[in-house]
Formats: sequence, C-alpha cells, structure tokens
Amino acid sequence: MAPCAGQSGLRGPLLPGLLLVAAALSRPAAPCPFQCYCFGGPKLLLRCASGAELRQPPRDVPPDARNLTIVGANLTVLRASAFAGGDADGEEEAAGVRLPLLTALRLTHNNIEVVEDGAFDGLPSLAALDLSHNPLRALGGGAFRGLRALRSLQLNHALARGGPALLDSLDAALAPLAELRLLGLAGNALSRLPPTALRLARLEQLDARLNALAGLGPDELRALEREEGLPGPRLLLADNPLRCGCAVRPLLTWLRNATERVPDARRLRCASPRALHNRPLLDLDEARLRCADRDADGRGEEAEAAGPELEASYVFFGLVLALIGLIFLMVLYLNRRGIQRWMRNLREACRDQMEGYHYRYEQDADPRRAPAPAAPAGSRATSPGSGL
Repeated sequence: MAPCAGQSGLRGPLLPGLLLVAAALSRPAAPCPFQCYCFGGPKLLLRCASGAELRQPPRDVPPDARNLTIVGANLTVLRASAFAGGDADGEEEAAGVRLPLLTALRLTHNNIEVVEDGAFDGLPSLAALDLSHNPLRALGGGAFRGLRALRSLQLNHALARGGPALLDSLDAALAPLAELRLLGLAGNALSRLPPTALRLARLEQLDARLNALAGLGPDELRALEREEGLPGPRLLLADNPLRCGCAVRPLLTWLRNATERVPDARRLRCASPRALHNRPLLDLDEARLRCADRDADGRGEEAEAAGPELEASYVFFGLVLALIGLIFLMVLYLNRRGIQRWMRNLREACRDQMEGYHYRYEQDADPRRAPAPAAPAGSRATSPGSGL
C-alpha cells in the first residue's frame, strides 16, 4: 500500500499542471471575421462574399489563416499595406506582418480598379494570387514587391481597360517576381506580351489565350529561350487573331521545332488574310507566306499569293472546263449527219412557213377580192309621195 500512497502523492501536484497545459493548447481559434465564412477553421479557408458592402479587406482575419478568398465585394482600390494593417487612408500601422502564414489569396470579381505600390506588403508566405475578372485601370510598378514566394499570378480578364500604360506598369511590377511559375494573362486584348514576363527565369507556363496577338516577333521568341539548357516556359496562344503573312514565319518555324512547348498549337488558326482565314497555322507553307511590296513588315498580307491548295483548285477548274468543251465537240462530231438532217428539215420548215405567209399576202393584196363598199344610209330612204 505504500507504493500506492506514493503515486497518489505525485499525482496531486502533477495533475493541475497538466490541466493548465491542456487548457493552453486547446485555446479556441480566433473567431471568423464579420461578413466572412470560415471552412474547416481559419487555417484552411476563409471566404468573404459580402457584395458591395465590403470596401476594404477585413482587418480581423485570424493570423493563422492560410487561404483567403474575397469574391463579389466592391474593393475598388487596394491601398498600400492593405493586408498588413494599413487603414482606409493608406496609412500603415506598426503591425507590419499580420498574416505570416497566408499562402493563397483570391480577389476575383471585386471591382478592383487600382492596385497601389505595396498593396500586398506583409504577406511573406503568399504563393498564389488571383486578381482575375477585375476592371484594373492602374497598377503600381511596386504592387507585387515583397512577394518573394509568389509562384502563381492570375490576371485573366483584368487588363483590357487599362490600355498600353497599364501594360507598361505590369511589365515593371513583374520584375521582382523571381520565383513566379504560372502567369495568367488570358482575355486581356493584349497586342503584345510583357517583355519581363518572357524573361522570368523560373516561369513554367504563360497563358496568353483570348488576346489580340497577331503573332510573336523574333525578339519575343528569343526571350522565351533559356540558357544552359534550362527548359523554357509553356505558352498558350489559342484564340488569338493571327495574321498569317511574312511576319508569322519566325513563329511558325519556332512552333515546328518546339511543338511541345505550345500545348494548343493545333488550335492556332489564321484570322487574315481572307484567303487563309481559319486555316491551321501549322498547315501553312513558309515559302508561300509573302508580304505586299508596300509593306515589308507583315501588314500587306491582303496581297499575298494564294496558297498551293487554292492554286491547285484553279488548275483543276480549268481542266474540268476543257474536258467539258472536248466532250461537247465530240458529241457534235458524232452526230454531224443527224445535225445536218435536222438543219435541212428546219430550213424546209422555215421555207414552207415563209411561202404560206407570202401566199396570204398576195391574196390579201388582190383588188378583186376586196369587199364592195357599203351604201350610205341616206340613199336607202324613200320620199313620202312615192307610194312605197
């Protein structure tokens, strides 16, 4: 019984300590922010979909949140340090890093028009950022500064309203993203790709579908190549209005040498000239892609010679016409006697018809066959005294 008494004596002072440790470890997580929804705890996913009521990112996001999604809000302007404790006027608080574990931030369909420099400061672990489907008009050149861990940036359907100035700002904003792997620029009416995006050393995929690209020039294709045998990025180019003139030759050559780097290469089709409209780009012959004399840079494709298939169709059409003419002449030759007989019968029929007309004309012209003139009506009246 002595050992039991000793164990109970040890259990007395140890039990309260264990209870205190358990209480500390089982501390409830921070509450879900107002107007937001937490799925699986703030550490997994926090979604804020508050319509037009939410005009700035929520400030009470739990510091251990890993994924933050804000959809359908009216943020309009992302000011500096918007996720690091900055207030509505852009003044930074002393907090600095408020969400050190946040790895994914989705801000789609939030009517964001302006992203200021340093808007994403204080997010050192952010690896995925999605700003798609926002009408961006201005983007600070330092908007993505400090995002050294960013690997995925999606800007699909977000740059169409900004014009060339926004494209230049994007080019400057992409420069610090040395670890970027995925870049989405689909649906932005881009007539050219940002040069900085093509030179990102670790970029693995660039989505440039649904833009206004007429082709890629030699400088852009050289920027896609990597030194020391490193693999270049994959490029998605479908649904672009390619101009299939002499300017598309470098792109065509590059595609045939690196088809695996363009997964949708078979979907690339010509938008101009009219003779090649909707033709697959990979089916064209480089030797046939010529430009007009008036424009040597590829804009005179309307004067481009027809492709080999079109020329072959013209030749075939001529041969068919010649064959039809030859068959017609052969039929005439084989039926020459019947044709002569038919012509003779026709001539005799015409002669008989003309003789009939001539006979009727002579009969009508004979004065003896002319009818007697009718007596006047007054000559037939009798006088009253005649007795008749």
